[in-house]
Amino acid sequence: MTTLLRADNLTKIFRSGTADLVVLERLTLEVEMGEMVAVAGQSGSGKSTLLHLLGALDKPSEGELYFEGRPYSRLSEAERSQLRNREFGFVWQMHYLLPEFTARENVMMPLLIRGTEAQEAGSRADHWLERVGLSERASHRAGELSGGEQQRVSLARALVGEPKVLLADEPTGNLDAASGEQTMQVMERLHRDQRMATVLVTHNPTFAQRCDRVLRLENGRLEAVSFSKTTM
Repeated sequence: MTTLLRADNLTKIFRSGTADLVVLERLTLEVEMGEMVAVAGQSGSGKSTLLHLLGALDKPSEGELYFEGRPYSRLSEAERSQLRNREFGFVWQMHYLLPEFTARENVMMPLLIRGTEAQEAGSRADHWLERVGLSERASHRAGELSGGEQQRVSLARALVGEPKVLLADEPTGNLDAASGEQTMQVMERLHRDQRMATVLVTHNPTFAQRCDRVLRLENGRLEAVSFSKTTM
């Protein structure tokens, strides 16, 4: 198997007044192509911080991150921005759709930032809205969509550039049970179809156990949670 993401001795320290707050301490992680990994842990344990580091949104205090074997945490901001745009997709608990734009225009946005021509960006946005089951809602603005629809639009936006890595931070956290299940099913299907590496932060144990591995973040480090998918 091909390792897409690797974290070696990852440490993140925040300054809190006159003291140092160690959130992650010498953490190690490998995520392979096609693997879906769930990260669980108590609120404040550093799960979102870990995703920000993996997604090149922040830099570690110590340690190194690798994408396809190449270190990236010490790249310039411009280089990290390009890496994020082309290789990583992000889905957050809040959908962060731009309210003045339609679903289609929101999905087009990462491609337009990349420099893709509007016609091609629109065609690819249509394709991904179809894949998340929202073709008929393409012309609706964000505020006209239900919570579940908004989150599926954000998933289409995350994947329109066909990234190799999907980072999802509590993507069902603000949804009711039915909408959360629908969003999870769509995410699982697209993960399989695209053979991405997916890291899913979730408090939902049922969703976590549907992943290939479950890791618990505690005291700054990751520990495996043992379970058998075949017996669930």
